[in-house]
Amino acid sequence: MPELPEVEAARRAIEEHCIGKKIVKSIIADDNKVIDGVSASDFEASVLGKAILSAHRKGKNLWLRLDSPPFPSFQFGMTGAIYIKGVAVTQYKRSAVKDTDEWPSKYSKFFVELDDGLELSFTDKRRFAKVRLLNDPTSVPPISELGPDALLEPMTVDEFTDSLSKKKITIKALLLDQSYISGIGNWVADEVLYQAKIHPLQTAVSLSKESCATLLKCIKEVIEKALEVGADSSQFPSNWIFHSREKKPGKAFVDGKKIDFITAGGRTTAYVPELQKLNGVQAAKAVGKPRKQAPKGEDSKDDDKYNSGDESESDGEEIAENVKSKKRQKLGGQVKQPSPRKRKSKESDTEDDDGGNDDDGGGSDDNAEEAPKTKSGKVTKNKQAKAVTTSKEKVISQKGKPSKKKAK
Repeated sequence: MPELPEVEAARRAIEEHCIGKKIVKSIIADDNKVIDGVSASDFEASVLGKAILSAHRKGKNLWLRLDSPPFPSFQFGMTGAIYIKGVAVTQYKRSAVKDTDEWPSKYSKFFVELDDGLELSFTDKRRFAKVRLLNDPTSVPPISELGPDALLEPMTVDEFTDSLSKKKITIKALLLDQSYISGIGNWVADEVLYQAKIHPLQTAVSLSKESCATLLKCIKEVIEKALEVGADSSQFPSNWIFHSREKKPGKAFVDGKKIDFITAGGRTTAYVPELQKLNGVQAAKAVGKPRKQAPKGEDSKDDDKYNSGDESESDGEEIAENVKSKKRQKLGGQVKQPSPRKRKSKESDTEDDDGGNDDDGGGSDDNAEEAPKTKSGKVTKNKQAKAVTTSKEKVISQKGKPSKKKAK
């Protein structure tokens, strides 16, 4: 998706070509999935005749300040993009509209013509973007919930180090958290971690002060370098991992070194194992734990849980092994024990199945307690075995009692 460099390139293009000009024509798409909270006709009437005074950005959000509120605000989503007819804004490949395509594009959600004839359009192919009309974009979500902007509000080394020392989640997941630092998306996170030689699954709290300083420096350098070329990815340095992120596993290399792909922070992540190694306790836990020995079908689930960005990630492979162990115990219990509720409806049976897959293993304890007897009162095999043993003990005890009476 468009990240800080692409959105900032769009903001700069608007600042350069559109400031001080009046909107003389407006076409807003009749698409309430993208146009949020206002009708297309009301949106058009609200901006018509107003001048664009400035363009602003925070994180991956952009808004235009007109000569009076409300103001158009753009959340770019997966494929949002700004186009100015006749002006090269950015070449973000997933959202690119060709020069030969119709204008305005059939994907246009916001189109305005300015008093000098210049035309501006916000397009969105996949319709995950949001275009809003707001009196004060910075005072309401999503902008009000964003952390400091990675370019405009950089932390000092001490601030960055101190904040990371309190975070137990993995560093990739933390960088993607827009409430922590805004503007960094998947490709920027992969690039800065590669440049800093930090494993994406290394927990933030475990990073040394030197690594924190290096990472902060790489964030600044990668973003600034991308902006130097107008966020045109074809001009990014050839030694960036960016150019090989979408190649197939086994065919992806950077500077002659193999790129591997894992899931981190819930996203596909490219990294170079030779350079980006787990350190400290995480490295020790990762040694000698062959994941291929896990039961079939469980690896992907554990990978998702391990890389979800929760604080439990700090326990690494050990958590994955514990989850697998609990699942084995539960599966074992389900095979040996009959269903405790045979008369339940299909809907409730489905709920039981879902509950039986909980990773915390709590469901297996409940089943163990209910298993000895069904609703109809039939005793299970385990209960029958216990009953037989008890009856034998009673027989022996009864045989002993008469002999005592005779003795008296």
